[in-house]
Amino acid sequence: MEALAALMDEKYRKRFGQAPDLLVVSPGRVNLIGEHTDYNEGFVLPGAVDKAIVFALGRRADGHCHLLSNDYGQEFRCELGSFNLSPLHWPNYLLGVMDQLVKAGRQPGGFNCVFGGNIPIGAGMSSSAAIEAGLAFGLNELFGLGLDRLSLVKLSQKAENEFVGVKCGIMDQFINIHGRAKSVLRLDCRSLEFEYFPFEREDVRVVVTDTLVRRELAGSEYNVRRRQCEEGVGLLAKHYPGVRSLRDATLEMLAGHRDEFDPVVFRRCDYVVRENLRVVEACRALQAGDLKAFGALMNASHLGLKNDYEVSSPELDTLVEAALTAPGVFGSRMMGAGFGGCTISLVEADAVPVFRESVAAEYEKAVGRTPKFYVVAIEAGTRIVEPRG
Repeated sequence: MEALAALMDEKYRKRFGQAPDLLVVSPGRVNLIGEHTDYNEGFVLPGAVDKAIVFALGRRADGHCHLLSNDYGQEFRCELGSFNLSPLHWPNYLLGVMDQLVKAGRQPGGFNCVFGGNIPIGAGMSSSAAIEAGLAFGLNELFGLGLDRLSLVKLSQKAENEFVGVKCGIMDQFINIHGRAKSVLRLDCRSLEFEYFPFEREDVRVVVTDTLVRRELAGSEYNVRRRQCEEGVGLLAKHYPGVRSLRDATLEMLAGHRDEFDPVVFRRCDYVVRENLRVVEACRALQAGDLKAFGALMNASHLGLKNDYEVSSPELDTLVEAALTAPGVFGSRMMGAGFGGCTISLVEADAVPVFRESVAAEYEKAVGRTPKFYVVAIEAGTRIVEPRG
């Protein structure tokens, strides 16, 4: 990360003729287990990773903002308080944050910004949340705006929901701000209470494998799944008035009224209830240092996503099946909305080279293309690093 921070520092000095006032490291994330539970007010278990966006920020004397994307090689300028969607797209994630700050009565001054990073785009590691939360964190520090961490999380989520127009949940921004090195975070998506669990093994790696299939169906099918879950909640609430989301449901409730459910809706609800239980069990496994048990829960999560929630794809299934036949693998599952994107696997460090070779061979044989691999470590959340002297 030091090299990336040094590069953004250098780019800023070249473009603006002086040192930045602040350097901010804003990481991507993985979600180890707990998929499609967030909008059902359930549990997720993400961790921040050692792929990040770095911002070099400096104050301006006027009310203008001058943004430079190192990755796109493009610049964008605007005035504070005059925020319109840009056809360049990338400025919108930054403009949305500034827009929310102004709406919250915490208007920053003018500033220069150079940013870039190494979070792979489209690989499910939430580069958009890293941009939003990283800028919010940086401007809060740069101008002393006095926002606490949870306020920064909510503001960053609203920037994406309201300005960018993507109705994302809160997990990505939350782990970005609250991430801790060598720990994963269990987030209660209802109360926003959270707890850290150890992820300290130096002999284990998290491997994200990209199918290279874009998630064409994910948006429309995501909405279908939400409606199906809501239908299930409505049915259960007739019998159990305290049920307001699938977070309140139990397996016993579902089993007791199975005949009243549409079979597909029942499977959707059954998956969500079981996945919440798996997250809780996975945390117990981490506390006990039992990665074999943790991996088994990941495998069960994938089977549920494939057979009951039906958001997997042949490519994702191929990667998971190939992973589970490779040596040194504790567990593997699809990660994210589904219908493409990536898998996440826990692999013994010494076995990673063989894992990559064998999984790539199986995938090439079945799909006819070579997947991409990203080996990541669990790192700290968004933080400030000092510019060089």
